[in-house]
Amino acid sequence: MSKPTDFNDLAQIAGPEAVKATVDKVLAAATANSANSQSPSPDWPDPHLPGMVKAPEIPAAILPGWLGEMAGAVADSTQTPPALAVMVGLSVLAAVLQRRFEVAPFGDDYTEPLALWTLTALPSGARKSAVFSAMTAPLLRWEKLEYDRGRAERGRVASARKVAEKRIERLLADAAKAKDDHERERIRSEIQHEKDTMPAELRAPRLFTEDVTAERLQAMLAEYGERMALLSDEAGIFQIMAGIYNGGSANLDAFLKGHAGTAMRVDRAGREAHVDKPALSFGLALQPGVLSEVAASRRFRDSGLLARFLFAMPASNVGKRDVRRRVAIPDRVRDDYEAALFRLLEDVPAVPGKPRELAMTEPALELWADFAQEIEDHQGEGGRYEAISDWTSKLPGAVARIAALLELAEVGRHAEEVSQLATERAVALGRLLIPHAQAAFGLLGTDGVDADAGAIVKWIKANGLEEFSRRECQKAMEGRFRTLERLTKALQRLEQQDVLRHYTRRNKGAPPTEACIVNPKLLST
Repeated sequence: MSKPTDFNDLAQIAGPEAVKATVDKVLAAATANSANSQSPSPDWPDPHLPGMVKAPEIPAAILPGWLGEMAGAVADSTQTPPALAVMVGLSVLAAVLQRRFEVAPFGDDYTEPLALWTLTALPSGARKSAVFSAMTAPLLRWEKLEYDRGRAERGRVASARKVAEKRIERLLADAAKAKDDHERERIRSEIQHEKDTMPAELRAPRLFTEDVTAERLQAMLAEYGERMALLSDEAGIFQIMAGIYNGGSANLDAFLKGHAGTAMRVDRAGREAHVDKPALSFGLALQPGVLSEVAASRRFRDSGLLARFLFAMPASNVGKRDVRRRVAIPDRVRDDYEAALFRLLEDVPAVPGKPRELAMTEPALELWADFAQEIEDHQGEGGRYEAISDWTSKLPGAVARIAALLELAEVGRHAEEVSQLATERAVALGRLLIPHAQAAFGLLGTDGVDADAGAIVKWIKANGLEEFSRRECQKAMEGRFRTLERLTKALQRLEQQDVLRHYTRRNKGAPPTEACIVNPKLLST
């Protein structure tokens, strides 16, 4: 399979080196400066203030073929950032393929389900609804066609069930009047026979919902083939997860198990749900303020719920759009998108079976494993991903899921393995998503190191400091930095964000001083 030219262009925009460069150059400069006693070079890039990580654009070309074309056309038509259509498109793909397929990177018992959680933050008025309508329209159409196709059979089964239920009611009444145990036992046998031969309830297929409680979700997973997706541009589901109906203590297990694919057993009075391998996908778009308000709960972070989302924090186009520009989604692109999703939905089983596993080719596995190792090496104590290590720990698994989804999108549901090309796309996307996650966690106020770094910036600006020693900083803010370790982490974060640079100042006749020089651009803002 030849590599598309648009992906070659993408490598220049969002390849591994481009995404890593901003952090790596700072670390390299810091190491070089620490090794000598000279002051750092006066050449400075623009500083990235704590909580204001600049997230790169996520181009539609990162998705293959019909999926990328649709994402690009929707973004162009609605004048929205491509990231929104890309993320919704991935969630739509997951809604179609989850529970039916899994990815097994090593070809052994380690597998990842194809459930995917995406969340895009954009302000009100950013035309999120228009993007969701265009991307989810084929799912609604498929559900309606399936509903109409099965109407007669569902009616027949419903009638048979009602007859059986009425007969069971009559037999129960007869059993109560039975004159001896022999007759009563005969009636009980008839009741059991009616129950055993009663046809199972038929439901019209469902792929997604927008607003559902945890309790109803458990039932829906049991009713609709152990799979469901939540696709919405409203904050309702986040408010439900935050416990709006449960006094602030909603049951998160149904959501968490749906991402991991672990068995779920519910046996409560009036409610029963047994699901062996639940698959739950999210595709959400929220206003940044709503996201910050609802998701800043420690319970969301501590439970691992936030770590499961792939965040997109694109720059909004509000205020930059051309109101006279009207570009329709080309009919060919829209038709190809719907036809491809319908092909992937062929032969969807009503009763869930064993998911089909897709292993990775050897080149794909090496590429994915290199990426996973790189993430692992930088998320320990003092690493660049330490503050979001709960999120980065799940990133390689998410990238494997995306690679399998993209393979199935391009090759079809008969794909046998995940190719290098699909994995290249998935890894490139994974790299792009890291700064988006850093921006998201900064917005949520869940990054303590960012908060400490922000306090240092305020101190620098308040005093107009061009240079300071580590000792001076700790003494000035001793209420916050009672340990040198905490201060060091905050200073390292500011180095990574081009706010300051560390160097060792030599003192004649005295021990050297660990000092920092401030980016002059910080003082001019």
